[in-house]
Amino acid sequence: MQVYKAIKYIRLSYTDDKTVESDSVANQRRLIDDYIARHPEIEVVAEKIDDGYSGVLFDRPAFQEMMRMIEQGEANCVIVKDLSRLGREYIETGRYMRRVFPAYGVRFIAINDNVDTENDAADDLTVSVKNIMNEAYSRDISVKTRSALEVKRRSGDFVGAFTIYGYIKAGDKHKSLEVDGYAANVVRDIFRKRLEGFSASHIADELNRMGILSPLAYKRNHGMPHAKGGYTDRKDCKWSATTIIRILQDETYTGTLVQGKQTTPHFKLKEREDRPSSEWVRVEGTHEAIIQKHDFDLVQRLRRIDTRTSPKSDKVYLFSGILICGCCGCRMTRKTNRYKDKEYHYYYCPTGKKNGCKSSVMLKESDLIECVQGSLKGHIENVASLDALLSSISQERINRELALEYAGQIKANEKRMAQVEGFKAKLYENLVSGILTKEEFLSYKRKYNADIELLQKAVAEWNEKLTDVLENRSERNRWINHFMQFSTMEEIDRRAVMQLIRSIRVMGKDELHIEFNYQDEYQKAVSLAEQIAVQGKERKVG
Repeated sequence: MQVYKAIKYIRLSYTDDKTVESDSVANQRRLIDDYIARHPEIEVVAEKIDDGYSGVLFDRPAFQEMMRMIEQGEANCVIVKDLSRLGREYIETGRYMRRVFPAYGVRFIAINDNVDTENDAADDLTVSVKNIMNEAYSRDISVKTRSALEVKRRSGDFVGAFTIYGYIKAGDKHKSLEVDGYAANVVRDIFRKRLEGFSASHIADELNRMGILSPLAYKRNHGMPHAKGGYTDRKDCKWSATTIIRILQDETYTGTLVQGKQTTPHFKLKEREDRPSSEWVRVEGTHEAIIQKHDFDLVQRLRRIDTRTSPKSDKVYLFSGILICGCCGCRMTRKTNRYKDKEYHYYYCPTGKKNGCKSSVMLKESDLIECVQGSLKGHIENVASLDALLSSISQERINRELALEYAGQIKANEKRMAQVEGFKAKLYENLVSGILTKEEFLSYKRKYNADIELLQKAVAEWNEKLTDVLENRSERNRWINHFMQFSTMEEIDRRAVMQLIRSIRVMGKDELHIEFNYQDEYQKAVSLAEQIAVQGKERKVG
């Protein structure tokens, strides 16, 4: 009697119902042990278990260990509960049964399906049909799982396996996020330092120097679930510039749950691919915000401008990225000159006359600081005067005027979007008729898709503002308070510059055009104040 060295192979998918006894690991083991007890020619040499692995893929760790034992001649028999435990992918499962196992002289037994390759108890057609049915089952489960997750995302439920640094899972079935006090304070400190002008690298070094655990190390230390890589790119689990940047870019900190950024193209593939931002699922107000929306948006604007640090400094220059040449539109560069052991700092346009810039302005930094500081002080005083005047106007009136304006903006953007969609709809007809080449067709299609995405975002933002007004959640003085917090400022710093100023355009040595943040809100307030003044004069005349 030939003795077979058998491996008991057990698999339980993460989609399997763990409460169903027939699919449990214990029951699969019991079923296989009962079978072996009735077959004295089978000797068990190992048991391999893949708990939580899909049958569609074959790179399961326990399965690969089993194959290594077979290749090394340590086993020549594989026993499973049924064919679906070996795999649910029709082609690959068939390859192992018809080619791989026979090539190594392996006896394969699927108990419930009455398959035993030694006795040829099941015909090839029956096995093929069952494998096809197993694959169809996996496809159906995949579709249902994706649909269920999408519904949960759009309902504002958190469906991720791990939370970002600063939050922990909470609520019924861990579907919501709750602020982790300690980590949230670290996140706030990171954003504050970035707004003050510190580079991501400097922030990371400072956190490491202070002994603050990185996100991955913090979760490990507190026994919290965490992704394999976490928010780190260093093997020593220290803070790095990459970790800081990822935190600064995560919109979740504003109270908006953003999910569905990645997907798998097919249920047979596990490699994830990025989805376009237009397909992400965003639900606002699902959890407590750690960072104010304005501060988050300001940090994103900082990322888009030139904020290189000097070679000997950890902070960016005071006007880095916002000082613009009035001639060519290029961002101006800081230059240091030394004379008799003294340093003099200037800003100039690096484009130069050879490249078409006619400006030759060399603006002294001390003069620029004095001018900008004076302009800021004057603007803040004007804002304070407006605040005093507008306080006499009823909120209902302001809301009514704002609602009309926002509704008009929505209508204009939707009209433009309908035009673009109309142009896009005619593209295929123009391609077929020969008016457009294939390259032109694809180029126009990309352009129209990009235009539609931008318009959709604009409509969404205006709708959000309109909803705030209609629900009386609009903070009319929010922008005023933003300026007033700097009313006692003696000297400007990087934080004040970035919080209050959008750009400084240098027209000449004695002429600067400063665009402040909330410029639109300021102009609306001025217009409203002028209307009040006119109405006051009319009442006096009457």
